[in-house]
Amino acid sequence: MSLTPAFEIGLWNAWIFMFYHQLLCIILLGSKGLLIKSSAATPHKNIRKKIVTFLGLIYYLALIYSVFLPLKLGTMWFYIGLPVALSGLIMYTIVTMNFATTPLDEPVTKGLYRYSRNPQYLTEFLMFIGVSIASASWIFLLFSIVYEMSMLSFASSEERFCLEKYGDAYREYMNKTPRYVGIPKSEKK
Repeated sequence: MSLTPAFEIGLWNAWIFMFYHQLLCIILLGSKGLLIKSSAATPHKNIRKKIVTFLGLIYYLALIYSVFLPLKLGTMWFYIGLPVALSGLIMYTIVTMNFATTPLDEPVTKGLYRYSRNPQYLTEFLMFIGVSIASASWIFLLFSIVYEMSMLSFASSEERFCLEKYGDAYREYMNKTPRYVGIPKSEKK
């Protein structure tokens, strides 16, 4: 990774990953009105507005930067980062499908949500880290870390919302499933 960032507009830039990520959010979640399911999960309107504004700013700065950020094709950075980014992107697609196919009146507990209560943040972070490595960009890595740390602070407010909305079903899910990653606990009989 170099200290000075490269700025080139090209077909093989980091925007490819960011575009797909954004497309998933818009098509699978937005078209079904499911953004309400996730965006309503914030405690106070003023805090919510500040967090959403901050997250949006960081995300869109990274999105704009990705247009000018070339992937380091043919380098060790690319060959290490590409599988990491693709793994994150594939898992993020699965998580999004799990979320989009769950009825609004039920908590999301299937697929990768069996192993984590917040797989969307983890898989997204994996993709962003992979893109940072594949492009050898410390700036994109910094965007990724700041964005994901902010998103993780969002997780507790989402869980409070889910507890209010789904009650005991979500409480049982919380007792079985780790917050970030792990093996689900077996049901006690």
